[in-house]
Amino acid sequence: MFQTELLLREFVTHDVQRYILSKPDGYTFTPGQALELAIDEPEWRDQGRPFTLTNRVDDRVLELMIKSYDDHGGMTHRLATSSPGQKLRITEPFDSFNYEGPGWFIAGGAGITPFLAIIRDLADRGQLKGQKLIYSNKTHNDIIQQRELEAAFGENAHFVCTRENSPLCTHSGHVDDAFLREHVRDLSEAFYVCGPPAFTDQVKKTLADLGGNTQSMEFG
Repeated sequence: MFQTELLLREFVTHDVQRYILSKPDGYTFTPGQALELAIDEPEWRDQGRPFTLTNRVDDRVLELMIKSYDDHGGMTHRLATSSPGQKLRITEPFDSFNYEGPGWFIAGGAGITPFLAIIRDLADRGQLKGQKLIYSNKTHNDIIQQRELEAAFGENAHFVCTRENSPLCTHSGHVDDAFLREHVRDLSEAFYVCGPPAFTDQVKKTLADLGGNTQSMEFG
């Protein structure tokens, strides 16, 4: 375990916050890796939770984007009220998503966070051209890092809103069988899928029926 502390906490959306942590000496990771985070207090030390790192590898701090579940009264709720200086504990990084080549990033809600470090790394190296994003949320207010994603993917960014028809959403409706069959053409590409269980199950089933290979993770 590594000791760290909270340097900054700020809202990204109404229920997702960015947490900037001090970076322990010698701490390294690869884009797509995660860590387990625990609050360094007696009643919370054994309640660590896994979160994917979202910052660039060479940054001098660590960044996490975490959705708070206030109705649970659990670790994320406690973390969401922490102040700078809060002592935390983190593990060595471990594999979450492995980038296996160009393709589609398909995310629902906070499921975008495991992709952010990978997307940022690819963009910095000029290797994001032609890759595609499908990102589903309830409303435009739930979209995490929309401007950054628009800049990264350009016209290949598809923002889907399930509960509103907004000019900030490129599509309204659901990432269902019909949507995927309409938009996905090249099944030889990689498919990276992350989101709530029902979302990932639906997307994986449709892509499997079409003959595509997916790498997926359920997320909250």
